[in-house]
Amino acid sequence: MIHVHHVNLQPIVGGGEIYTRALTRALADAGATVTLYAHPAVRLWDELASGRVSVVHVAHERELLERLPPERSIVLTQSPVSERGLERMAARHRVAGFAHMPMYQRSADSLHPYQLVFTVSQYCIDLLRLAGLRQVYPEPVYGTADVSRSNEPVRRRSPYIVDPRKFRDVLLGGLRTITGAERAGAAYARRSGLTLGLVSLISPIKQFQQLFAVLAPILAQRAQVNLDIFGSGGYDQVRDLRRVLAPLGGRARFWGYQPNVGAVYPQLDYLMTGLPEKEALGLNALEAQACGTPVLAPDAPPFTETVVAGASGFRYRDPRQDGGRHFAEILDAILAGRPRPDPRVAAKEHLAQFTHAALVGRARKMIDALSDLE
Repeated sequence: MIHVHHVNLQPIVGGGEIYTRALTRALADAGATVTLYAHPAVRLWDELASGRVSVVHVAHERELLERLPPERSIVLTQSPVSERGLERMAARHRVAGFAHMPMYQRSADSLHPYQLVFTVSQYCIDLLRLAGLRQVYPEPVYGTADVSRSNEPVRRRSPYIVDPRKFRDVLLGGLRTITGAERAGAAYARRSGLTLGLVSLISPIKQFQQLFAVLAPILAQRAQVNLDIFGSGGYDQVRDLRRVLAPLGGRARFWGYQPNVGAVYPQLDYLMTGLPEKEALGLNALEAQACGTPVLAPDAPPFTETVVAGASGFRYRDPRQDGGRHFAEILDAILAGRPRPDPRVAAKEHLAQFTHAALVGRARKMIDALSDLE
């Protein structure tokens, strides 16, 4: 059986890191030996170390190249690799990689040196093919709804990610520590009324600012609707989201990054996603459904692959097209008593595609494809 050298050097936790954790487990359960090369700041995968999985902490690409074995091996990357680094890697090893971003207003040039490119949805496969990439693995390697990552209580944390490369982030992070803003905050308690939630990195690809530029006034007109945001982002992203949610006043609350998302989703009436075209799949939508929480998402790929309309949530017309009219109609129906679907019951067969067992089956096929690389 093959040995896969699995690489993710991202210094923060996002969907790609949750995916890496799940796929590492699946590859091992499918029979592969896996060495995971990961940034030392991320401890998400520490408990993975076992007979088939080892974790090597490397802080940067140069160190990675030094730690990879001297003999020809299979390298599977999850995080971006520089052109020079990939060139050096490919000179010695068989190299495959994941495209975690859809090729929407993006160039696929950086992916051409890979011998094989995997991705996480049919939407992303179609865009890669349109971009002219030939070495695309033909099946989406869907992720899993893995929420068993922590038992920590849900409490208020800072919504900011401190990027050590940016002086302003470092300064703000230091001020928050000095003033005590990073200490344990208030425990989460939902308010009466309808609770909508975001559980996500606050990043540009989610396009929350553009989404709520249309939807925030609609939410503001319905006093029984609350919006709770669980996630963190850069200073600019958080600032811009706060501004666009200003019409909601205190009904929009920021709770910061939560390790224990399994305790978050059951307290939400509905999870909201961002806008679709820059989203590869949306692990938060899968996690919410696995916890019994339905999803409100735009009616477009990739959400057409993850949300079954009427069974695991409701899909609404892109609000940039109709000013949020269809979203408002769905929201008013919910407030008037429209039954809230339980995805675990109404979409049980659909959700079976996103279980660990299903990912292990996909991992076996991946192992065969990786073994065939020359």
